[in-house]
Amino acid sequence: MTKKPLLILIVITGLLFGSVAFFNSDQFGTEALWNISREGTWLLPLVAVSAAIDSVNPCAFSILLVTIAFLFSLNAVRKRILAVGGVYVIGIFLVYLLIGLGILQTLHLFDTPHFMAKVGAGILILFGVINLINEFFASFPVKLKIPNSAHQKIAELMAKASIPAALALGVLVGLCEFPCTGGPYLMVLGLLHDSATFGKGFLYLLFYNIIFILPLVLILLIASDKNIHGKMEEWKQKNMRALRRVTAVIMIALGIIIFLL
Repeated sequence: MTKKPLLILIVITGLLFGSVAFFNSDQFGTEALWNISREGTWLLPLVAVSAAIDSVNPCAFSILLVTIAFLFSLNAVRKRILAVGGVYVIGIFLVYLLIGLGILQTLHLFDTPHFMAKVGAGILILFGVINLINEFFASFPVKLKIPNSAHQKIAELMAKASIPAALALGVLVGLCEFPCTGGPYLMVLGLLHDSATFGKGFLYLLFYNIIFILPLVLILLIASDKNIHGKMEEWKQKNMRALRRVTAVIMIALGIIIFLL
């Protein structure tokens, strides 16, 4: 990859993560979100910010970087790495979209206005609090992470480094990550149930999941350059903990905003 496209990708990635951090800037960020959404009457900004929060997914990032590193060890060309990594991202996208559609369809069977949005907001706050506690108290017994039982299967799929295995890996990671980091998604599904038809909700879910996988796409494009991969891994090690803290606080703040709608 030449320097100019690489620089553009890095800038886009910085802007993406910076936008998440922006909404953690005390009252200014949350007030901006509230104003942009016209006091909660516009779904689009709320969906976009929730997706950006949900997209900061350390486990999915780590598995992608490890898979790329493994492909480098096999002397795979960049085209092959992009293909395998791209299918992994598609797997996560598909499973998250299908989960969202299934839950949204189920919610539309019940006529409980505003209730599901409040439930989603409560779950979002709970997830944020648990994540924040885990950052400061490692011994806290409740942890939101991929279950240990799935680790061996993930390792087996990564070792195969094939297109079908990459798709299965993406599906597995998506299924395992949803119970751990799906708080923003559940909140958005509650809002869509209260404020949109199923058809309109489907379009919002497509929009949500495109934003959700965008960091993975950017990481794949950048880290598939062998000269950059090591620096990406180093950056992750240095900054991911702070980023997790930021997103935990944003989750709590956004959940409180929804309660105030």
